[in-house]
Amino acid sequence: MTVSEDPAAGLGERLHQLVGQLAAAPVRSITGDGVRATLDIVAKALAEGWPAPAEIPFEIHEVPSGTPVLDWTVPKEWNVRAAYLVGPDGSRFADVADHPLHLLGYSVPTRTRLGLDELRPHLFSMPDRPDWIPYRTSYWNENWGFCLTDRALRALPDGEYEVVVDTTLTDGSLTYAEIVLPATEPAPGGGEPDEFLVTTHTCHPATANDNGSGIAVLTELARHLAALPSRRHTFRLLFIPGTIGSITWLARNRDMVGRIRHGLVLTGLGDRGGLTYKRSRRGDATVDRAAAVALAESGQEHRLVDFSPYGYDERQFCSPGFDLPVGRLGRGQHGEYPQYHTSADDLSFVTPESLAGSFAALTRIIEICDANAFWRNTSPYGEPQLGRRGLYRAIGATMNRQAVEMGLLWVLNLTDGTRDLLDIGARADIPFDSVLAAVDALAGVGLLAREAGPEGTP
Repeated sequence: MTVSEDPAAGLGERLHQLVGQLAAAPVRSITGDGVRATLDIVAKALAEGWPAPAEIPFEIHEVPSGTPVLDWTVPKEWNVRAAYLVGPDGSRFADVADHPLHLLGYSVPTRTRLGLDELRPHLFSMPDRPDWIPYRTSYWNENWGFCLTDRALRALPDGEYEVVVDTTLTDGSLTYAEIVLPATEPAPGGGEPDEFLVTTHTCHPATANDNGSGIAVLTELARHLAALPSRRHTFRLLFIPGTIGSITWLARNRDMVGRIRHGLVLTGLGDRGGLTYKRSRRGDATVDRAAAVALAESGQEHRLVDFSPYGYDERQFCSPGFDLPVGRLGRGQHGEYPQYHTSADDLSFVTPESLAGSFAALTRIIEICDANAFWRNTSPYGEPQLGRRGLYRAIGATMNRQAVEMGLLWVLNLTDGTRDLLDIGARADIPFDSVLAAVDALAGVGLLAREAGPEGTP
């Protein structure tokens, strides 16, 4: 890619290609070399940023097995060398080398010979989807097994089978990656800048939507944020294994979670469904309101759903002890589309258009959160004279004088230090960008002063 190219050109195709690379990565799970190989793909993609590699601090963390993390313990590290079944005639079945989903995740090392009836409890299929391989795991209960299409399962001949599960479960570590892009602007009122947390899970093998799409979009977001000329927030981006990864990160960072002002969990961003935003536990955090505005103005099909303690890592960040303002952005929700957790969640299931649309919605939510602020009218007693400050002359040059004038008047009336710009836009029923334009005009002539906002504002 050359410096003369448009960074937005081919965005969807670029994301789609990265999803393909991630889906083709070695078997990965919540720990192990497959996770490290996945993060290597991300690191390479970051190094190929547009128009030249940005300075992106991509830090890999290794947390030893056995480490206590909140109410959990970091598990043993799992790696796969080979796994397959050998039938009575010597044919191989359910070979993990053919598809990573063939092996039950976290299968313990096993070498044995079993008759078909003894083997059946260790075989998993989907009778209602006879040509798809299911995705199954057994992280916390020692077991072994194979996943295969129901058509293949029903065709297995009677006889004795050789079982080969050449895996290791050893004291190793849990691996995750973190990117921290510091704020470049001072925080209002001094102190530490607010943080914006964006996370995605890295543990699902071979699946494109859940969650190659999330990893690809977060990678692109890192490049986008690193290239910004200024940042009001510190952005913290996490590539973590699901559940145990967020629990581990929270356990290791309890002293700084109070700085997180907004957060998003990214998953399932590439399917053809409409955008879905799941609100934080608070329900009315800035990120919740920003997402509602961004999706409404996007013109894309979308829906907003309330928080529930089921789903992805938002349930850890929104657990009552932390109660962080973290929502989730995706498209089709888990369990709502038949391809979920199956081999049908492949590269053909995600589209460049959906990936690009998801990225646009994500960056717009971030833009709104970044621009949202509290301002105070510096001349609140009576309506200030706008004409002598040149504002009416500027309005006169616009095509919609009345709308712009009303925006100025609403902003002046509502900037009493208790409402942020999202509140003002909602109360005045005017677009967020119109509120911003009015703020810029009024602040430019000294009629508004920015404030830190009420303590504890989400």
